[in-house]
Amino acid sequence: MSVGSRTGDFPHLPLHVILLIYVVVTLYPLLWVFTIGFSGQQGLMIVDIPANATFLDRLRAIMPWPAHFSFSNFTSVFTEQPFARWLLNSVIVATATTILGVFLACTAAYAFSRFRFPGRRAGLMSFLVSQMFPGTLMLIPLYIIIVQWLGLGSNFIGLILIYSITGIPFCVWMLKGYFDTIPRELEESALMDGASTATIFYRIVLPLAKPAVAVTALFSFMTAWNEFIQAATFMDKVNMYTAPVGLRFFVGGFSQQWGYFAAGAIVTAIPIVALFLFLQKYLVSGLTAGAVKG
Repeated sequence: MSVGSRTGDFPHLPLHVILLIYVVVTLYPLLWVFTIGFSGQQGLMIVDIPANATFLDRLRAIMPWPAHFSFSNFTSVFTEQPFARWLLNSVIVATATTILGVFLACTAAYAFSRFRFPGRRAGLMSFLVSQMFPGTLMLIPLYIIIVQWLGLGSNFIGLILIYSITGIPFCVWMLKGYFDTIPRELEESALMDGASTATIFYRIVLPLAKPAVAVTALFSFMTAWNEFIQAATFMDKVNMYTAPVGLRFFVGGFSQQWGYFAAGAIVTAIPIVALFLFLQKYLVSGLTAGAVKG
């Protein structure tokens, strides 16, 4: 068989090779996190490679694989460190942010989608423009409002309000695009049967918009769960830290507990992965339908 016929049987082979290389490059740091977390040690497992080492020895030295598997880092991070408290704080903040953010975004998006009122276009454009500025730009005004005016420093309520408000623009645009795809005839027929606007919204529109609501909920939860800068700015008490802020103190200027850091990072990633897998069936339809019409 000629070389040309062989390459014709695999027309996408170069593309697959490139994608495989990208997958390896992406997973390699994550594998090292798992290696450090399950090693039972606190060091970075840096191996000194001798100058006369063979290629296989060099390859074996950089492979992310612990010499001995141990769960000591995971048990110690919960028993000897206040990581369980920090994880609970993240659960409280992320869950409350998701509930409040989804409620506000759903009602606002439905209003922008179905009603015509003065300032509608300006409101939508202001939401869009607000996404063009980095989040750190709002740290000073948010600190003045939350800490000095409202007195909500080191308080879950202040952090929940910040996360909910900053995530609303994206969520409103996503949900509005999906609400626009729902036929108005369904609501008009329900209105003729005597249903109120609230009944139509909760009984008809929201069940049909489950994919978009799932995407919005996942985005709100991930934003609140993974955010670090604002949580580190507004939370100045150790028992009020969220998980990302708490992980920072495992690796500081005076102590470097990389094993605890890696174990905590793995545990922190589990809820996001579980939520993503649970909502996976809604993600594709929610993202595509909400993006084609706005």
